[in-house]
Amino acid sequence: MKIALIQCDIAFGDPEKNYLHVEKKIDQAMGANPDVIILPELWTTGYDLARLGKIADSEAGRTRQFAGQLAGKYQVTIISGSVAKLTPQGTTNTLLVFNRQGECIKEYSKAHLFRLMNEDKYLKAGDEDGLFSIDGIPAAGFICYDIRFPEWIRKHVLAGARMLFIPAEWPKPRLDHWRTLLIARAIENQAFVIACNRSGSDPDNVFAGHSIVISPWGKVLTEAGEEETILQADLDLSSIDAVRSHIPVFEDRRPELY
Repeated sequence: MKIALIQCDIAFGDPEKNYLHVEKKIDQAMGANPDVIILPELWTTGYDLARLGKIADSEAGRTRQFAGQLAGKYQVTIISGSVAKLTPQGTTNTLLVFNRQGECIKEYSKAHLFRLMNEDKYLKAGDEDGLFSIDGIPAAGFICYDIRFPEWIRKHVLAGARMLFIPAEWPKPRLDHWRTLLIARAIENQAFVIACNRSGSDPDNVFAGHSIVISPWGKVLTEAGEEETILQADLDLSSIDAVRSHIPVFEDRRPELY
């Protein structure tokens, strides 16, 4: 399975500019004929949280039309990062997945809100799982801070997920945490980890970039630097079963103890 990760800068609080930029990036990414494209977290607005009442995507309607149309046009699965979804109940940080026909097959709203960036003040936490399938292969989506909660990730892997997709806006000062946590999630779950971070900065943060793809053995297959780029990876999905057979972690679990 061929994956393209669009690591891009995000214009702070400027959805119009971001939709145009991402459309160009998706067009560029299709030059390598990927099966899946993934975008970063909150790519339509960035962390302009105080203005979400004005700039968030109402019911994610514009993003549904935008990403669905491109997924159908190119016949590619698009994991449309996450967007600020405005609803009558509040605004969520929501990941959307579109299949090759342009249909939205999954919404997942970030379950763990990051207080250090004031998410708890402006966003409503989700309470549904992130499970979906890509061309029949079970997968799961998480968002940024979620990777610090291994029990949440493991729940999805026990439900069948074999690929873990993570859009993020992870700051540069904690780059070491980003890499270490993602490698650990791959090793302990014996699953592919595909994590797409943003590049650039906003008024309060400099972001790490370093989008990354990690094998079920914990090997870094490819990794970006800090600048805008389109990262490519080709996943050998048969390696998942090989790793799980070699070290049968799931057979050796003792859930009666924990």
